[in-house]
Amino acid sequence: MLRAMQLFIGMAALAWACAAEAQRPVVYPAKGQSAQQQSQDDAQCYAWAQQSTGIDPAMASSPPPQQTGPAVGGGQRLGGAARGAAGGAAIGAIAGDAGKGAAAGAVVGTMAGGRRARQQQAAQNQQAQAQQQGAMQTYYRAYGACMEGRGYTIR
Repeated sequence: MLRAMQLFIGMAALAWACAAEAQRPVVYPAKGQSAQQQSQDDAQCYAWAQQSTGIDPAMASSPPPQQTGPAVGGGQRLGGAARGAAGGAAIGAIAGDAGKGAAAGAVVGTMAGGRRARQQQAAQNQQAQAQQQGAMQTYYRAYGACMEGRGYTIR
């Protein structure tokens, strides 16, 4: 299960990195600018966009650190165990053995709490990726505006 989770997270990070790179605008010298001039303008617009947005694309385009490993810390497993034990004890009391019912309920509750913790961890990872993509879009809009102001066509 852990191996499958790591594989999934790795593939999601790779897909995100490809999507972020795909957002980079394509620049075409519409007014006959030389390759040297385009290179100069590119460097100046890179610096201007970085300064005006406060976003460093070299840092922002790397995938955010993924939260991996056991999903603990939020108390989901403990809460699940407590709820499961209470429910199991109630059902066990009806069946005649509240102790066995509580033990079984605690195990099931712990597993359910772990599932909730993993879901919360995945949601936090997705939120971090969305914030990073938004930052890159902001940077590329500023970069594109600068290059367009210098006579380039942006797509």
